[in-house]
Amino acid sequence: MDDAAWDQRVRGENETQRLDRNWSGLLQELRVVQTGVQLLTGFLLTLPFQARFEMLGPSMRVVYLGTVVASVAATVLLVAPVATHRLLFRRHQLADLVTATHHYALIGIILLGVALTGVTVLIFDTVSGLPSAIVAGALFALLFSSVWVIGPLRRRRREPNPPREQS
Repeated sequence: MDDAAWDQRVRGENETQRLDRNWSGLLQELRVVQTGVQLLTGFLLTLPFQARFEMLGPSMRVVYLGTVVASVAATVLLVAPVATHRLLFRRHQLADLVTATHHYALIGIILLGVALTGVTVLIFDTVSGLPSAIVAGALFALLFSSVWVIGPLRRRRREPNPPREQS
């Protein structure tokens, strides 16, 4: 049974109600991450203007630039649903909006993980050197991918259909 049929049978929702619920759920998820990613991006954008930035070696400057790119891209993608909603408002394209927002959120969260990993590498390199930065970066990349991607995908495969008892 597909998701829409299950929602109709168990929740008594029609397609529009399901899309409204999905849109609302996506907005709640985005509210959780938007402030954090915006603060991270703002912080990263100010770093080159700090006196200690000159201490970064060439390899860490590359890490910094990659981190900025990931953070700015995450910010753009996690705020994109607002612009998309404004441009599609009252055009009866809720299904397109939900689908686009779903994709923006997925890619934005992955890029946020990349940016957080980059920040971790920069901090560890500055505080305790390159070897600990590499270890910390690898551990945090593993943590983000395990908790944000691998774990949810494994749970998704284990339970292909929504439970029939929930409402």
